[in-house]
Amino acid sequence: MSTPEEVIAATKIWLEKAVIGLNLCPFAKAVYVKNQIRFVVSQAQHLDQFLEELDDELALLAATPASDIDTTLLIHPTLFPDFLEFNDVLQIAEAAPADQGLEGVIQVASFHPDFQFADTEPDDISNYTNRSPYPTLHLIREESIARVVSQIDNPDTIFERNIATMESLGLAGWQALGIPTGKPSA
Repeated sequence: MSTPEEVIAATKIWLEKAVIGLNLCPFAKAVYVKNQIRFVVSQAQHLDQFLEELDDELALLAATPASDIDTTLLIHPTLFPDFLEFNDVLQIAEAAPADQGLEGVIQVASFHPDFQFADTEPDDISNYTNRSPYPTLHLIREESIARVVSQIDNPDTIFERNIATMESLGLAGWQALGIPTGKPSA
């Protein structure tokens, strides 16, 4: 079992080498270098407790100036090893901002070590755009997204560009980045 510090360290390596290093997210670098990302490692023992933590993090993010915390990564290293189960939880998590009166203020994105887009094979390289060392919910201020999107030419092409980046990199290139998987060694 990894310690919270090890989980955060692995997540930071992923951010630096993949998300920022490959420019998969044009929003990430600025908030990362300004230390405006809150890293929270959940140790919830069950889903209800995890969802309570999600609610707490949404409330904290909404109540905190963006200059202090612009975005939050809520990471759980052990509760969601199966991507399909995590994907089911994501439906609840995506509804949480609206349930708290934060619709249009905060949205939820997801990352998982076994992330798989619909209509792709598990080993499809495009899935790696959303593969992280541990199951992670990304709580994002919509105002911050709008600000960055307004400064980017053709923001609608980010997804396609990311897939092209991954296809160019290939699995060997991804593995060469040395991003921790968060999975126990065999």
